[in-house]
Amino acid sequence: MGRAGTMLWALAAAFLAGVTGDEFSVLRSPQSVVFRDGSWPIPGERIPDIAALSMGFSVEEDLSWPGLAVGDIFHRPRATVLVTVKGINKLVMPKDGISYPVENAVPFSLDSVANAIHTSFSEETPVVLQLAPSEERVYMVGKANSVFEDLSVTLRQLRNRLFQDNSILSSLPLNSLSRNNEVDLLFLSELQVLHDISSLLSRHKHLAKDHSPDLYSLELAGLEEIGKRYGEDSQQFKDASQILADSLQKFADEMYNLYGGNAVVEVVTAKTFDTPLVRKSRSILQTAERTTYNLGYPYNFNYAVVFNIILWLMIGLALAVIVISYNLWNMDPGYDSIIYRMTNQKIRLD
Repeated sequence: MGRAGTMLWALAAAFLAGVTGDEFSVLRSPQSVVFRDGSWPIPGERIPDIAALSMGFSVEEDLSWPGLAVGDIFHRPRATVLVTVKGINKLVMPKDGISYPVENAVPFSLDSVANAIHTSFSEETPVVLQLAPSEERVYMVGKANSVFEDLSVTLRQLRNRLFQDNSILSSLPLNSLSRNNEVDLLFLSELQVLHDISSLLSRHKHLAKDHSPDLYSLELAGLEEIGKRYGEDSQQFKDASQILADSLQKFADEMYNLYGGNAVVEVVTAKTFDTPLVRKSRSILQTAERTTYNLGYPYNFNYAVVFNIILWLMIGLALAVIVISYNLWNMDPGYDSIIYRMTNQKIRLD
């Protein structure tokens, strides 16, 4: 990109930073995925494409966003974790990360990324978890059904989970938040889900070492409800924002370490979304359903091996046919043909 293009991106970033304030933050990422430092704005509807490109998948429309470099195409991350936080423009994280302003924050989903994973790794059943605790919306596919079988997903389960002996209430400083308020409990239950995901995954560490990439998409709306209940200038909202930032950083570090430093953990913070996202509900045990469009067969990694075997076999047979045909065409019947010589001797004997 030239100097003029860089200046245009910088001016657009400065303008959007003053207008919107919503952010896309990269908390942890491996060396194979390179995010450049800068303030280039990200179109809200292209966030799933950024997740797909960072995992090595192609997208339908080219993304001319300079924040994501090519990286190492032969070593892609084993997992992508994207957490969407509603109700706030920006969280002050304990560790310095890379953040970009979000332009036109619209609702999005990672369904296209999940479909790409299903298509490319259908035989290896990767872990795909999409969860919105406050809406009781959950989608588990592949090995996620067995790994997160005990994960609380309904509001009643989340409430009961909070009052168990090993919940986060025993160690988390609540400050101005209360255990007796439903709004506060909803917020705390989302933090409990983050803790339980990393805890349950730690019991199946072998899944983090397989060849298929995993996908985690979480939507947290508890902080937004805190702001509606107490106001954004209240002490409860400030304490909840700090607690959420600390919990997200801890969750990012745990997931990053579980995947051996080969995971991308991203957070999108948005005050409000421009339009509501209409999605069809899915069962926790629902299998991946796809509509047949008369497309080609899903790609398999044995394709290259089979292709080379068939290719060189056909080339060898073609060369053999050419050589045999050439020799037959230029053959001297009186000298090279044993059939002609045997017939000629038989005529002489007669």
